[in-house]
Amino acid sequence: MNRHAHTEPAALEVDRVTLELGGRAILNDASFTVNNGEFIGVLGPNGAGKTTLMRALLGLVPVASGAIRVHGEAVMRGNPSIGYMPQIRSGLAGRRVLGRDFVAMAADGHRWGVPMHDARIRADVDRVLELVGATQLSARPLSELSGGERQRLLLAQCLLGEPHLLLLDEPLISLDPRHQTGVVELVRRVQRELNITVLFSAHELNPLLNSLDRVLYLGNGRAALGTVDEVISKPVLSKLYGSPIDVMRVNGRIFVMSGDVEIDKLDHAHEEGAEHDHRHEHDHGHAHDHGHHHSHAK
Repeated sequence: MNRHAHTEPAALEVDRVTLELGGRAILNDASFTVNNGEFIGVLGPNGAGKTTLMRALLGLVPVASGAIRVHGEAVMRGNPSIGYMPQIRSGLAGRRVLGRDFVAMAADGHRWGVPMHDARIRADVDRVLELVGATQLSARPLSELSGGERQRLLLAQCLLGEPHLLLLDEPLISLDPRHQTGVVELVRRVQRELNITVLFSAHELNPLLNSLDRVLYLGNGRAALGTVDEVISKPVLSKLYGSPIDVMRVNGRIFVMSGDVEIDKLDHAHEEGAEHDHRHEHDHGHAHDHGHHHSHAK
C-alpha cells in the first residue's frame, strides 16, 4: 500500500509543543515523532494529558506553543485522515438502535439518522463492519451486545472514510480482561491489515504489551516515546511521575510501583480529573451523543 513510504511524512510530528489546560502545562516543550504504521500505547498518570493530547491532534485544543503536524499537514478540525474514539460512551448500553444503524449514523458526522439509501455510505458501512468482524452483530440492538461487542462497533465507526491515524481514548475502560484482550487484538489486526497508525491510550500497560510497537508515556509535562524497555524503566518513569518509581517484571507482565502500591491501582478509580473533557458521564445526557463520530467532516 505504501510503496513510497520512505518519502512520506511521519504520521505525527510533535515539535516543541506546550499544551495548557486551566493554566497548567499539560505538555511542556515536548517533541516526538510517530512513524506511519506504528501501534503506540499512550500511558501516564491521571491528568497527564492523554485525552488533551488527542484533542490537540484533532484541533479541539489549541497549542500554547510549538507545532503539531499530522501526515506533514498542520492540525485542522474535521481532518478526514483521523478517526477518533472518545472515552465517554456510557449512554450506549441502553440504546435500542441496531448496530448497523449506529455505525451508519457516524458516516454523516454529527447528524443522527442517516439516509440509508446513499449507496456510498452503505458500502462503507459494510466495509467497516466486515473489517471488525461485526457483520453478524450489526443486526442486533446495542442494548443486547456485550461491552466488547459494542467496542467493535465503535471501532467500525472510527474506520469509516478510511482514516490513516486512529486515536482511541481508553477503549479498555470497564471491560473485563477477556474483552480487553479481544479489543487490543482486534485493533492490532485491523491496524496491520490497513497499514494505519494507532494511538491507543490505556490505564495499564499489560493488555497492550504483546501488540504495541512503542510506548508514549506522558507525565509531569514531559513525553517519552520509545520501546517498552527504553521507556518503562526506573529512571524514565521516576522523572515522568516526579517521584521514585520501581518497575517489576513478573511472568511476562510489568508492574509499575510507587513504594509497594501498583501505580494504576492508585489512579484507576478516577477519571482524569485534571482534564475538562472528562466530565462525569451522567452530567449531560447529550454530551456523549455527538461524540462518537470520528472527526471526518465530509
